[in-house]
Amino acid sequence: MLIDTHAHLNFSAFKDDGPDIIQQIVNDDMKVINVGSQLSTSKRAVELADKHQGNLYAAVGLHPIHLFAMDYDEMEMPFKTKKEDFSQEAYEKLAEHKNVVAIGETGLDYFHRPKDIAEMEFINKQKWTFLKELQLAKKLGLPYILHCRDSREKPGQAYKDILAVLKEFKYFKGVIHCFSSDWDIAAKFLDMGLMISFTGIITYPKTNELTRVVKKTPLDRIMAETDAPYLAPQIVRGKRNEPRFVRYIIDQIAEIKGKEFNEVNEAVTRNANQFFGLK
Repeated sequence: MLIDTHAHLNFSAFKDDGPDIIQQIVNDDMKVINVGSQLSTSKRAVELADKHQGNLYAAVGLHPIHLFAMDYDEMEMPFKTKKEDFSQEAYEKLAEHKNVVAIGETGLDYFHRPKDIAEMEFINKQKWTFLKELQLAKKLGLPYILHCRDSREKPGQAYKDILAVLKEFKYFKGVIHCFSSDWDIAAKFLDMGLMISFTGIITYPKTNELTRVVKKTPLDRIMAETDAPYLAPQIVRGKRNEPRFVRYIIDQIAEIKGKEFNEVNEAVTRNANQFFGLK
């Protein structure tokens, strides 16, 4: 069995062939956690989990980039965001659904800032929303999925700010998704008791420091994810990412650690099942 702990089949990138992708997941007996980034995609994740229980699960949350209206010219898939303010009532109601296994994705993203928003207003709004989502996760006893992306000008700052918020809030039932920083930062998350999840980025050339992080992170603290439709592994780079490609990430973890694929797959599967409470 393969588990993709972070995908977005609830996004428009899968609007045309989503049912076919999901049917393949069911045929392969995979498990996939579809992660929301705003209220609409969180609701869609829940709907998919309802329809395909045992194969699809949902996480609900408000991604920091959706706090502001902006055009995002991402190389893989340009998109626009509409401004959304966090609604405790709406997300709590959604999170109480039986197939919701986490809050997220939530966190801090300093990579893009609207030109008409002052830096401190931009950061403070993200931190306030992040704290509200942590409070919701703690109230419901759910784990949380962290998103973190630094600005070009201040590498490491977003990660350090997330660590500071977590240290003060003291609820450590989380996973840092799509980890892309260095070992010093990774060690701090591990010391807090968090899990670390890796994407297809670890398969790209010139990722020496990230390779070091994978090698040094204990296998019982690792999860694997695609972040589909983004970040396709090197072997299929340039294509839309899909949950089935999680095998390439697991294979890369095994290669870096000098272990067999099955041993690593069993470990990351066990980690995901325990962390998210999957059956």
